[in-house]
This record gives sequence, structure tokens and C-alpha cells, in this order.
Amino acid sequence: MEIPFAPIIIAAVALLVFLYFFPISLWITAIFSGVRVSLIQLVLMRVRKVSPTLIVNSLITATKAGLHITSNELETHFLAGGNVPNVIKALISADKANIPLDFKQATAIDLAGRNVFEAVTTSVNPKVINTPNVAAVSQDGIQLIVIARVTVRANITQLVGGAGEETILARVGEGIVTSIGSSLSHKEVLENPDKISKLVLSKGLDAGTAFEILSIDIADIDIGENIGAKLQIDQATADLKVAEAKAEERRAMAVAVEQENRAKTQEAKALVVQAEAEIPKAIAEAFRSGNLGVMDYYKMRNVQADTDMRDSIANPGGQNSSTKPGRDESRLS
Repeated sequence: MEIPFAPIIIAAVALLVFLYFFPISLWITAIFSGVRVSLIQLVLMRVRKVSPTLIVNSLITATKAGLHITSNELETHFLAGGNVPNVIKALISADKANIPLDFKQATAIDLAGRNVFEAVTTSVNPKVINTPNVAAVSQDGIQLIVIARVTVRANITQLVGGAGEETILARVGEGIVTSIGSSLSHKEVLENPDKISKLVLSKGLDAGTAFEILSIDIADIDIGENIGAKLQIDQATADLKVAEAKAEERRAMAVAVEQENRAKTQEAKALVVQAEAEIPKAIAEAFRSGNLGVMDYYKMRNVQADTDMRDSIANPGGQNSSTKPGRDESRLS
């Protein structure tokens, strides 16, 4: 006798489908846990692609904690993409810590992308944020490197639209730089590091942020470079280069003037030589015109010879630099 497996398989599949859309065990658990949810609601959750297990378990947790939340509210938040269990945990923690937080505000924080449970935890237990190395220079030119610890507490009312930790760190770093920059000496900062904390806290750096700054503590201060001396050295080097450039410019101008004067000297010498070349022609022309006689010529030659003799006595071994007009008789015609 053959066993009809096909009807059994069909019946099993039909039973699984029925139990999937009609989660009777979950409905019974909800009833015994004091959560009022009908079986039809669970079926409609399946149709709307909402996890009945998640909604019912969250309702049970909220009801046992004394919170009054309906299944429709949880379904709406689930369909909006929210984290339902995280919201329930945050509401329970806020209720136990006497922190004013309602369901609407919690879901808004969750949908804004923030971890609402972590925010409530931070409100109860403040968190310490370490700043990176903040370098600042005092008025005496010494660089100081500061590390600060910022103790913050979440501000529930500012979580939606409020700035995050990066803004807190940036503002604290800016306050540290301002405080050190206003100090006359780096020794003053090293002696009283609490001045930095007091000045930074007085600026109200947590305005518009999702946190409330409780304290700012200076963890470490190191001495860096002597920025003032380095800047002075760089300025002196730049001034030296400028002076060298100006000196080179003046030297080049002097060389150019010297070369120009040499050219003018050579030009003048050329004009003198050209003028001397005209003297024999003038003597020859004087002979032709009768303005110069033979005796006059010899007298001129005697004077010239006498001048050459005196030059040789005054400058022995040197060249005769006197002008000898008409010496080259071959040019006479």
C-alpha cells in the first residue's frame, strides 16, 4: 500500500503558510505578557512586511517598563526605517534616569541618524573626548603643543540639528590657540595651564551643539620650536638676499659706466690721431701758399727737437708722448 506523500506535503506547506501569516504562538505570548494586540493586527503586519516578532517583543519590553506605546506607533517608526529596539531601550533608560524624553522625540533623534540609546547613556555617564595635538605660539615666539580632555554630556534637546563631536574639538582647539596666543610668555602658560581651561569654558563653545561641555582639562603641554627666532632668521636671510641683489645691481651699473667711459676715451684718442694726421697736410698747404717759409719750418723743427730732448731727460727710457707735427716729411708735397 503506497503512502500518499503529495497530500501530506501540500498540507505541511499550507500549515507553514498559515502559521506564517497567523503567528498564533506570538499572539499567545503577547496576551500572557499583558500586551493587547489582536491576531488580525499580526496578520496585517505580515501583509505590510513588518516583523510581528520585533513589534510584539518591543511592546512587551515597553509595557513591562511601564511605558505606554501602541503597536501602530512602533509600526510607523519601523516603516520609516527606524531602529525600534534601540528607541525602546533609550526610552527605558531615560525613564529610569529621570531624563525627559518622549516617544516622538526619541524617534526623531533615531531617524536623524543618531544613536538615541547612546545619547541617553552619554547623558547619564558623561563622555571624555581627547583633542588632537593643538599647536599654538605665545607672544614670545615659543610654540606650545597642548593635548586637552573635554568632558561632555549629550544634550537631548539639541540632538536633532545640533553639531557633533568634530565641532566641539574644533572650537576647543580654536580656544586653546587664542588663549596661548594672548599670553605674553610661554612660561606663563606652563605655570598656570588652568587659565586655558577657564578662558575656553567662558566662551560657551557648546552653543548649537548636541553636547554640553562639563569641563576642559589640560592633559599635556610640550614645548615645540622657537617660531619667533626662526622667523627672525628667515627675515634676516631674506634681507641679506635683497641687499646682495641691490649690491650686484650697483656693481653691474658701475661696470657699465666704466665700459662706457673707456669707449669714450678710445673715441677721443681716435679723434686726436685723426687731428694729428691733418697737421702734415696743413704744413704742406702752407708751403704751397707761401704762408710758411723754409726757415720757419726749420725753426719749428728745432723747437720740436728741443722738446723731445727735454721729454727724454724727464722720462728716461719712456716713449715720447709729445706731438710732432710735420715729422713725416714724406707726406710733404
